[in-house]
Amino acid sequence: MIQRIQSIYLLIISIMAGLLPVWAPLWKTGETELFAYDHPWIKFFFLAIAVLALYALLSFKNRKKQFILNRLNLFLNLILLGVFVFRSLNLSGEAALSEKGIGMLIPILSIVFLVLANKAIKKDEDLVKSVDRLR
Repeated sequence: MIQRIQSIYLLIISIMAGLLPVWAPLWKTGETELFAYDHPWIKFFFLAIAVLALYALLSFKNRKKQFILNRLNLFLNLILLGVFVFRSLNLSGEAALSEKGIGMLIPILSIVFLVLANKAIKKDEDLVKSVDRLR
């Protein structure tokens, strides 16, 4: 069923990873704002996260596959978060005025929603298993 709560979580993740990097800057150095779509690898990760969340949303009939896809998406988000932490630690704050943007929080929010979705999928799977035992 597509009207489950994890479907809403996955839809939020796909919208966040697909659309927010266009408007939310990752960091600003001096006068220039750098967005996710200015860097090919970061753009690839955001698009992969959005597509994987949408694919997991559409595979609602197979809960085990959906759970595995969410774990893979969680791994991609952790890699992207590591890239952002590495990049933010290498931004110099003294030579040129630099500040971190709100776009760096997208992987953290995605991780939170993925954990909530996996929790709801696990709850549904346990419910189905308990009903199968009664038959």
